[in-house]
Amino acid sequence: MSNVQNFPEELFRRMQSYGRGLPSPEETHEFVDSMIHFLFPMRNFKDARITHLCYEWERLRCLFVDILVSLETLLDESPEALAQCFFDAVPAIHEQLLEEADYFVQCDPAAKSKDEVMLCYPGYYAIVVYRLANELYRMKIPILPRAISEYANSKTGIEIHPGAVIGRHFYIDHGTGIVIGETAEIGNNVKIYQGVTLGAMYVEKSLQNTKRHPTIEDDVIIYAGSTILGGDTVVGRNTIIGGNVWLTESVAPNSIVYHKAEVVIRDQRR
Repeated sequence: MSNVQNFPEELFRRMQSYGRGLPSPEETHEFVDSMIHFLFPMRNFKDARITHLCYEWERLRCLFVDILVSLETLLDESPEALAQCFFDAVPAIHEQLLEEADYFVQCDPAAKSKDEVMLCYPGYYAIVVYRLANELYRMKIPILPRAISEYANSKTGIEIHPGAVIGRHFYIDHGTGIVIGETAEIGNNVKIYQGVTLGAMYVEKSLQNTKRHPTIEDDVIIYAGSTILGGDTVVGRNTIIGGNVWLTESVAPNSIVYHKAEVVIRDQRR
């Protein structure tokens, strides 16, 4: 009983080491939401004014610096310098995201406009957050890229590690249940459907600095429920991977890969 009674004191002592070098979840989520509202104003207000945008740009920068201050002991540069570097990259990221919104409209017959994609599509939202998190990952900012990615995962059910390398014009249809691992490489004009996993053959800490996840070359389509595993696995360009495929070996370009299963339909009255 004495241990139970003393537990709050023990917990308090342990808490002294918690949260050091960690970004605030509330500030992180606010930053993601505010950045998306800034980049795509139709999510937040109809008539964007230049004065508002200028104010919001500076507010976002200050918020980002505050987040980085919590990580300061883990950073190689000052929070201000890193914030400047990141915000310098945002215009190019925005251009790429606008191209991807157009690509969504081209790919999806249900998409009526680019605005609809930006406002409504969880796959597009996941890509937006990935592009921002990947920039932070490449800047070697610790923890924050993953925190941002997991926030998107909680909203969409789509898990894209910020360390994955993804080319231009990436299209996610539906998206729920997609998992893309840290060392996955995806080329240009790739389409992925719900439930796809680009994963490792197995999990072991000694593999931390090795390529564990597959490479998907340009113009590949991967249909729902497929699992592609292994760092040596390469899916060649212009290949179609059918639904529910389990793949652990490389595939030549221009292939069609499918899972052959028998589906029997009969009259239950006989």
